[in-house]
Amino acid sequence: MAPPLIQARRLVKRFGDFTAVDGIDVQVHAGEAFGFLGPNGAGKSSTMRMVGCISPPSSGELRILGMDPVRDGPAVRARLGVCPQLDNLDPELTVRENLTTYARYFGIPRRVARARATELLDFVQLSERADSKVEPLSGGMKRRLTIARALVNEPDIVLLDEPTTGLDPQARHLVWERLFRLKQQGVTLVLTTHYMDEAEQLCDRLVVMDGGRIVAEGSPRALIERHSTREVVELRFAAESQEAFAGKLDGVGERVEVLPDRILVYVPDGDAAVAKVAALGLEPVNVLVRRSSLEDVFLHLTGRTLVD
Repeated sequence: MAPPLIQARRLVKRFGDFTAVDGIDVQVHAGEAFGFLGPNGAGKSSTMRMVGCISPPSSGELRILGMDPVRDGPAVRARLGVCPQLDNLDPELTVRENLTTYARYFGIPRRVARARATELLDFVQLSERADSKVEPLSGGMKRRLTIARALVNEPDIVLLDEPTTGLDPQARHLVWERLFRLKQQGVTLVLTTHYMDEAEQLCDRLVVMDGGRIVAEGSPRALIERHSTREVVELRFAAESQEAFAGKLDGVGERVEVLPDRILVYVPDGDAAVAKVAALGLEPVNVLVRRSSLEDVFLHLTGRTLVD
């Protein structure tokens, strides 16, 4: 097997007395989509900044493309594409000029930059807006342009920090489709996200971080199989507190999770569990049977919602 493009061993990042990343081990291989999941403050962004060669590790070992990001920072950054969480496009330039101007930072000749901009705008479906200014573009269009800009230098690795935060569902799905096409083309993607459905759509492997540490690692399906059940029954009772009903559900499922507005019962067979609830004489006002998801894994591992 070829050596990993990203390899971290016992990686630590401290800010004064605060440890943001606490001794993590990570490997990312060529052609895969790798995700960092976790709540705000989990250490995702600090890890991405170290991988992006803009924040040096406090201790541990980090190699990007076989190089030391501290000693070889410029050489590493030249082979990375970066899509930041907040779009930082130049509103004074046109859509096309945002790409061709950015290409100059990598020493790409003008003729090559123009041809590459044309290809990338077609790829992200912005060809018709090539000569438009950035300001009137929708949020989804700006996000696609930021992704196109990250590809100008034909990078070996593309870093995506919360790639669809703030987008409406239609725009999110279009961005997902573009990123999926990149993955099909063999581009290595590394992303952070709060959206579990995004991780399930895009990631071959991922880690769940909490408190600066990795608490789980694997493919989305493997994590669900390891840390959850096949199905989940969501029960809502007509009461201010759902807690009072949780104790009455003993034996219905393998695990019971009480949330402010509903109770989650983790079971191998949802329909059989609903029948048990009815046999106990309980009458929830709403019942939903669904497949387990990465969000269920997250709740189980961290004990809180995805956004603090």
